[in-house]
Amino acid sequence: MLRMSERSESAGVPGSGLVKGLAVTLKTMTKRSTTQQYPDVVPDLPPRSRGVIALLEENCTVCMLCARECPDWCIYIDSHKEEVAVPGAARPRQRNVLDRFDIDFSLCMYCGICIEVCPFDALYWSPEFEYSEYDIKDLLHDKDHLGEWMATVPPPPAHDPQGEPAKEETAAARKAAVPAASAARPTVPAVRPERRPAARPPTAEPAAADAGTPETDAGEGTPT
Repeated sequence: MLRMSERSESAGVPGSGLVKGLAVTLKTMTKRSTTQQYPDVVPDLPPRSRGVIALLEENCTVCMLCARECPDWCIYIDSHKEEVAVPGAARPRQRNVLDRFDIDFSLCMYCGICIEVCPFDALYWSPEFEYSEYDIKDLLHDKDHLGEWMATVPPPPAHDPQGEPAKEETAAARKAAVPAASAARPTVPAVRPERRPAARPPTAEPAAADAGTPETDAGEGTPT
């Protein structure tokens, strides 16, 4: 056990803790306050804030990717098929018509997976966050309510000039460069090459005499 003198030394000067606390208080009081007076002053949110999810209904094709990838299973989608007559086609085509698109924000954990996996840009982040309700059932937003949040979706930020261009921009520039290059290329009339007569194969020389016939004297006619 510690003696009384050791205890007093370890405790320090009486009232030192109070002085240190008051020093921190005075130091904080001299600094400028950064508290935002919400709700009287609207907070300045960052551009990528996750407030509420908005739905662009005309872009939804009922592919069900958002509902299948949602880890909380808080997206409910119903649809039906309709036939669309296409002029010139042998038979009418079918398309999905969205009947129900609900998001239960009492279960949503705002992970953003549904927005990332949507291949047709039907879901967007809205910075609005003031949609609290007294009843938890009112946090189930239907497609009409989700469509109203589209008015609060900010425009996409501009691309970094030092960054790489988007794939869509690169593909569009490549398609535009092909007809321009073909139009600028000078047209040269095609010249048909002259046809030269085919070379005849060399003919074989006639044999001088039969190898099996003996030579004869011109005068006598007898074999030599």
